[in-house]
Amino acid sequence: MFPELFEIPFIHVTLKSYGLMMVIGFLAAVSLIRHLSRNITPDPQLITNAALYSLIGGVVGARLFYVIHYFEHFKQNPASVFAIWHGGLELLGGVILAITIIFFYLLYHKLPIRQYLDILAIALMLALVFGRIGCLLNGCCFGKPTELPWAVRFPYNSIAYLSQVNPDLERNRSAPQLELPPEYLSYIDNDGNRHTKTYEELTEQQKIEVTTGKYRCLPVHPTQLYTSAGAAVLCLILYFFWRRSQNAGSSKTAGKIFTEPGSTFALMFALYGLTRFFIEFLRDDNRFEIDGLTISQLIGIAMIIFGATLMAILQIMKPKTRKS
Repeated sequence: MFPELFEIPFIHVTLKSYGLMMVIGFLAAVSLIRHLSRNITPDPQLITNAALYSLIGGVVGARLFYVIHYFEHFKQNPASVFAIWHGGLELLGGVILAITIIFFYLLYHKLPIRQYLDILAIALMLALVFGRIGCLLNGCCFGKPTELPWAVRFPYNSIAYLSQVNPDLERNRSAPQLELPPEYLSYIDNDGNRHTKTYEELTEQQKIEVTTGKYRCLPVHPTQLYTSAGAAVLCLILYFFWRRSQNAGSSKTAGKIFTEPGSTFALMFALYGLTRFFIEFLRDDNRFEIDGLTISQLIGIAMIIFGATLMAILQIMKPKTRKS
């Protein structure tokens, strides 16, 4: 876990690992989009501009989704909504707004929307590969405790650690996963939340216990890496599915299903929604909303339905719509 890579001298601004990985993912996605769209775009700069707008929209959407999801945390200090440097982004919100912005951008410039959305789907998965590595470095999106050999441990007072030493009624957990003795706590607030001492406030023996002893963070599923690896697999699947569509279109092969423009974009929704639904069973950070499902699982179900429906609609559309 390395949320801050280093501090820039003199101006005392730290380089955030999550932000760096987002930028790397963005640049990789833009490069891939420009490469795959070289035969359909009249001006490559239009794609770069669209990507820049989507990046801004993605950050705004990710923050807005987080604020809505955890609105009670911002009631006492509304100005903290804009303190994005303190963390608090939800990827799904960013993806939704970014796609919306790109859609209207393509519509405004009268570009072939469905063809570009197909390419965008592949690039989004590539960006997600790097984005989830940033989540691991940041310490967010952590998994449930496990004894698997590839489990990871987060440091003392990390988000995962604080989750483990506190009960979480929003996840139907009435007792802490890791019970700390009172001498490790600063205080317990009216809501029953345990506030731990800072690392500097601990005795030397206590520092040993929370780093290598019995009170260190429990090992958890590296769900960030699961999602990153899954995104890499989905990126490849979508690419070869897109190539199949391109080959079918250029050879005018009849009888091939799901080769209409937009099919790759639709498949992305279905596949990502499916993987996100199941990965949530291994995560331990999002609260339950309805029937033991998290908001991400509910959105995942909606994505599966939307993607499957869109693929069916595209399949029954007339071939002449391939040019749109």
